[in-house]
Order: sequence, then C-alpha cells, then structure tokens
Amino acid sequence: MSGDLTIRFVTRPDHTQWLPLWEGYNAFYGRFGATALAPEITAMTWARFFDAYEPVHALVGESGGELLGLTHYLFHRSTTAIEPTCYLQDLFTSAAVRGKGIGRALINGVYEQAKLAGCSRVYWQTHETNHTAMQLYDKVAERSGFVVYRKLF
Repeated sequence: MSGDLTIRFVTRPDHTQWLPLWEGYNAFYGRFGATALAPEITAMTWARFFDAYEPVHALVGESGGELLGLTHYLFHRSTTAIEPTCYLQDLFTSAAVRGKGIGRALINGVYEQAKLAGCSRVYWQTHETNHTAMQLYDKVAERSGFVVYRKLF
C-alpha cells in the first residue's frame, strides 16, 4: 500500500462508503439475503459510533478519498483487570486491497486507541476457516487458546 493510507475515526459523511464495507463484512460471515442483518441493526450500529455514551467505536482506512477498510471495537470491564479491555469486534478490507497492509494498519489503529484508553489488552475472534486473516493475526498478536461458546436466543 502506498504511503497515503490514513487510519482515522469514521465520520457521518463516510456512511455511503462505510455501508458497502459493512455489508461485505457481513456477507463474508454469511449474513446476506435471507440471513442479512435487519436494517435496524445496521442503523443502530452506525448511530452508536457517534453517541458519546456508547463504548463502540469505528476506524476506517482511507486512501485518495476512498474507504478501503473498517474496524469496529468496544471497551468493556473485566473481572480480571482494573483497567478496561478492548474487544476488536469487526475488521474488513475491500477485496481489491487485501494483502496490502490495510488490515494490519487498522489493527494498529485499534491498539493505539486502546493504549490511549488505558487498556491492558486487545482481543478478537475469527472463524476457524478464516485462514488468510489468521496469517496476519498470528503476526500481530498471540492466540489465546480459548474456545468460544455461545447460546443464541
């Protein structure tokens, strides 16, 4: 990636470029067509980025006025630390620019924000079949060894 990549907070005018990235992220994880997120969820997610009382934040990677990737993260409490913990929830880059350092730059952007917030750790999860992304993740973090369990209601 050329040196003109900027990692910055998302702004309201970014919505038209953010939305296709968000939809691409959701499609990657099988949320499209009949299983797509309800429009209200997307609208609420977007609104949370601009609500000072929400712990949810968004960064985007931009080059030449074009959004190339996004990451969403949130801060939360933990029973094993006094300082907040940062959960990197979503990370996605446009297919055309994968492998060019944008994902790494977005992760580093989250690391910077987590440090500013006084966090002692950043963590995330990915699907076990996401081998391409895991090649990057193995370079920028360590696998915790934990397995995720969930119950949907």
